[in-house]
Amino acid sequence: MEIRTEDDVTIAVMVPRFDAYTANDVDMVLRELIAKGTKKIVCDFSQTEYVASAGLRVLLSSAKNLQKTDGQILLVSMKPYVYEVFEISGFTQIFKIFPSQKEALQSLNQP
Repeated sequence: MEIRTEDDVTIAVMVPRFDAYTANDVDMVLRELIAKGTKKIVCDFSQTEYVASAGLRVLLSSAKNLQKTDGQILLVSMKPYVYEVFEISGFTQIFKIFPSQKEALQSLNQP
């Protein structure tokens, strides 16, 4: 997982397969970021080919942890079949999903 920061936003490039085998590692990274005070996280799914329920749970848990500190998590750059998993599971109602990092960053910087 690649992590970088742009201004006060942390961008996490998600793993190619976000499943039971990788979910714990991703969870640990996101929890650590939140524990260190990160309030804005953009999860970039441009490299992700597959998302399982374990991955969805990690995102939901991270979103709940960020809500406690008035933070937020945005999802970007999903391939159509990855987006479909979020749509079928109802996660498109829970998360703000953007076509690109640029659009997500613009939405975070609006007053």
